[in-house]
Amino acid sequence: MAVPKKKTSKSKRDKRRATWRGKAALEAQKALSLGKSILSGRSKFVYPNPEEEEEDTES
Repeated sequence: MAVPKKKTSKSKRDKRRATWRGKAALEAQKALSLGKSILSGRSKFVYPNPEEEEEDTES
């Protein structure tokens, strides 16, 4: 017969959520920084256009 699992403590739940939110905040900060550098023209990185990518694979 199935037995209910033990309840997860609030501290464990909060720790997991804090880790998840921290990772998301870091990625958002990186994306914002990349966007700012592209707009200012200081970045040499540019995402490839999907049309250009398809043309390269066909030939």
